[in-house]
Amino acid sequence: MDQYNQVVELWQSYKIASAEDLDKYLDSFRILFAFHSGKIENEEITYHDTREIFENGRVVGFTGSPRALFEQQNQKLCYEFLKEKIVKQEPISIQLIKEMHSVLTGGTYDERRYIANEERPGEFKKHDYVTGIHEVGSAAEDVEKDMDELITEVNRYDGPDILKVAAYLHARFEYIHPFADGNGRVGRTLMNYYLMLHNHPPLIVYDEDKVLYYECLQKYDETEDLNSLCEFFKYETEKTWKKALALANGVKQERKGLPDFR
Repeated sequence: MDQYNQVVELWQSYKIASAEDLDKYLDSFRILFAFHSGKIENEEITYHDTREIFENGRVVGFTGSPRALFEQQNQKLCYEFLKEKIVKQEPISIQLIKEMHSVLTGGTYDERRYIANEERPGEFKKHDYVTGIHEVGSAAEDVEKDMDELITEVNRYDGPDILKVAAYLHARFEYIHPFADGNGRVGRTLMNYYLMLHNHPPLIVYDEDKVLYYECLQKYDETEDLNSLCEFFKYETEKTWKKALALANGVKQERKGLPDFR
């Protein structure tokens, strides 16, 4: 069995049935995910500050931009907002995605977007914004239709290739670029939500791997080929759960090596 499938098997062995179970098995993950997902787009974010927010609800002696703290506090709030929904298996919907965006971007919109362009957290973009060298992004008037089609397509899938569908969901979401800001943070959170709905391990896109991450997204934009992105997410999943898997395998090996006292 390859390492990725071992990680999936490990996650499924947790038999998560409550928010408390999620807290137990995602204790370190949720902090690392918030740190890396935030830092991909905001260099001011630090692991220390992120951990302080998650563990103590405050940061002492901070002198940087308040936006960095808002973003990481929002990451914590979003985890709390979603964990019961994961346990209850609430399907992905436009309303859920808007609520996710509202939590993740509350208090972070700059003056130009909020006042001049009348953009709001939790609402699809009102103006046309593009991203990447190919300037992808649905027109503002097409976002609702494009998102509805994507959600319907993903929710209907009932096959075994969960990671590939998660990669498709992420790639299409980033291609549509439905919000004025925060698309990366929402897209990575949404992908993990989908994975956990289908009893698959969530993953971290590590800040140090963001160049490759963007290259894989760009390849999809150019050719609609998902293979590179899917392989990248498989690699990141293995990286995310490497220590947990080694610990689990170590425990198994220790048990095998115990003398028989019967």
